[in-house]
Amino acid sequence: MSETPPLFRVVNGTPTDEELAALVVVLTAKAAGGRAPSEPPRSAWSSYWSTRRAPLAPGAGAWRASALPR
Repeated sequence: MSETPPLFRVVNGTPTDEELAALVVVLTAKAAGGRAPSEPPRSAWSSYWSTRRAPLAPGAGAWRASALPR
């Protein structure tokens, strides 16, 4: 198998691991076009129930009220 050439190389100096990691982050962000990462998809189950009822609030009688129809 042929070895692929590196995407970048350090020409001068001796960067630390943290400096190289920061450089990789910047280059990756630039390659992504500056877009923010998208929100992970929600499951159909959680998105269904989030539209059906309000969140339960803690307090006196909350456990009993959780079983009552809304």
